Amino acid sequence: MSFINTTLHPSVSKAITEQGYSKATPIQQQAIPATLERRDVLGCAQTGTGKTAAFLIPILQMLLEDNYPQRRPCIKALILAPTRELALQIAENTQSLSAHTTIKHVVLFGGVSQQPQIDKLRAGVDILIATPGRLKDLMNQGHVALNQVKYLVLDEADRMLDMGFIHDIKQIIRHIPADRQTLFFSATMPTEILKLTHALLRNPVRIEVTPVATAAEQVTQYVYFSEKQQKPSLLLNLLGNQASETVIVFTKMKHVADKLSRFLNKEGISAAAIHGNKSQLQRQTALERFKHRQTRVLVATDIAARGIDVDKLSHVINYDLPQTAETYVHRIGRTGRAGAAGTAISICSREEKPMLIEIQKLIKKTITVASIPGYSQKN
Repeated sequence: MSFINTTLHPSVSKAITEQGYSKATPIQQQAIPATLERRDVLGCAQTGTGKTAAFLIPILQMLLEDNYPQRRPCIKALILAPTRELALQIAENTQSLSAHTTIKHVVLFGGVSQQPQIDKLRAGVDILIATPGRLKDLMNQGHVALNQVKYLVLDEADRMLDMGFIHDIKQIIRHIPADRQTLFFSATMPTEILKLTHALLRNPVRIEVTPVATAAEQVTQYVYFSEKQQKPSLLLNLLGNQASETVIVFTKMKHVADKLSRFLNKEGISAAAIHGNKSQLQRQTALERFKHRQTRVLVATDIAARGIDVDKLSHVINYDLPQTAETYVHRIGRTGRAGAAGTAISICSREEKPMLIEIQKLIKKTITVASIPGYSQKN
């Protein structure tokens, strides 16, 4: 499906063309028409499949069809995201796709002063993008009214479950009219998420563009076996390959991310850490420097990295294997995006072998074993 051949408002079509969208991705091909038919949508898709545009384009179209915004905008669309990074990414896409309209949007997230966000809300907003915690806080203070919401989007619902937001989400939704359209996106469908979909969605169109938790085909995957104490040296060796121009290195723990970042900088490799203990300014500065190739390596924990979208990211390195196999799929989905090739490397210690087995079961693939002389596991 070509975006150009889709019947869209000229303002939206112009923005789509300017953003370089020519052919819709599989999830966009299915989700956009279903949403424009005013159907609820249950989308199961991994990161990097284009789902942000899959819900933003039809929402903008429907707001324009509904003759919004009015002279005094009120919240007509609410988009909930699990992390500030993902919320900001959605806001950036909203800004780009609504550039030729008068539709206003605001993004809310914690970790920063709430007053500037309150001021923007008072000025009027059509689309509200928010993390559940900050939204609930501002609702409790009387700064947000959701009684006019017609379109509700839950993005990366499985991550919201992992982060303990489901209770907050249920409380927020009680303030939204039952007569609404709901779009629900999740990379995985655990039991709790399925229960939530049954409660929120009405006869939804179910869209699965790839099997649940399937690793991207264009990502080449390798695993290096190493003793735990050898990991820093092995990582340094792997980064010595200049083909890895931009790299996200994943760790499980925040303090490990900081320690690794300091180690790499000391060894002459520009690196920055990004995790939940960093301030919003620190996280955004690190991300912007990485996007503009001023920093070569971004060392990240899983929650901080969710929603990071970097063009032409060449490598993802799992310094630590994740606690769940599904998280591995999310991690490597940072590379190999939009049809580009990517490489995912895992460093596996003796203690992590059981998780490697679980990962390979989930992706139904044996990951290629690679080695460097001097690095191995003792028998």
